[in-house]
Amino acid sequence: MKRLPAILLGLALCGVVAVGVYFVVGQVLDLAHGTIKGLDGPVSDDSTAVLFRVEPGQSAAQIGEALQRQGLVRSAQVFRLLVEQEGVAGHLAAGEYELSPSMSAREVVAALARGRVRRGLSITVPEGWRAEEIAWKLDVIAPGAGGEYLAGVYDAERFAADLDLPPGASLEGFLFPDTYEWRPEDGAGGLVDRMVREFLQKFDGRRREAASARGLSLREAVTLASIVEREAMLPEERPLIAAVYYNRLALDMPLQADPTVQYALAEPQVPAPGDLLWKRELSLSDLDVSSPYNTYRKRGLPAGPICNPGLSALDAVAQPATTDALYFVARSDGSHVFARTLDEHLANVRQEQAANP
Repeated sequence: MKRLPAILLGLALCGVVAVGVYFVVGQVLDLAHGTIKGLDGPVSDDSTAVLFRVEPGQSAAQIGEALQRQGLVRSAQVFRLLVEQEGVAGHLAAGEYELSPSMSAREVVAALARGRVRRGLSITVPEGWRAEEIAWKLDVIAPGAGGEYLAGVYDAERFAADLDLPPGASLEGFLFPDTYEWRPEDGAGGLVDRMVREFLQKFDGRRREAASARGLSLREAVTLASIVEREAMLPEERPLIAAVYYNRLALDMPLQADPTVQYALAEPQVPAPGDLLWKRELSLSDLDVSSPYNTYRKRGLPAGPICNPGLSALDAVAQPATTDALYFVARSDGSHVFARTLDEHLANVRQEQAANP
């Protein structure tokens, strides 16, 4: 390869430097008009609140690096440039904030500059979740909190008398689904206690008396409600499904509830939710799994609640519908077809299979 004359090489190098300067300046100019190749856009569309802490004395560069590590901004450098552009470098208040990956870098800068330090994280627990699913959600927004939460759930001695728990039982079923405001520094164990106290308040004396009149203890009522919660897709069907199970219990028929098998197949304290928590398609071998929760093999109620039911499922158990149905099969839209006899039920099953091959 021929060597370039020195003067040409010098000009070439100057050109490289000029291009580099132009590129950097161009980026800053792009920033002034709104973006640097999208690096100030949201990391994702995930709106889950994440706890972020600004330490006293941290610089904008250090804060940007921490934001990038936690997946809250795409670029620490872009965050720092935005802080300088907005002139808020001296206004990033120390404290804890609720941010999310769906916020743009400009929105993150604005949140920190306003100094709106969070009062508490808002956590919504849906009806029908297992304790492990709640723990996983906590761990996403406050790493390490999930394990602490499960430790509180599986150490239930402090509520044994209030809930009439047998030795070794967990608090599964009594973690009332609702929206809670929670500060991680208060500890995940405190959140467990609040959820149980909320259950005790909502499932009041009147509801307990109604369940007792049907021959169920508090824990048995919650266990049945947890099955109803997982089976019913439509709120209006919960009392009907509860009635079917009451009818089967009265005849000493096995409940044959698929959600109890799903629960039996997943070991307790699973670190993260997924197919293993609620396996969708059950095989014949699954239905034969040896477990005190498998209501295909065990007559009566399973060993305990399989999820945390909401108030409407608890009410369905306290006040079931009036029906002589003993069977039901799900339609594709989530509703169910009910039957009094096995022949009727098998005909309904065939009809649904033909409609949804």
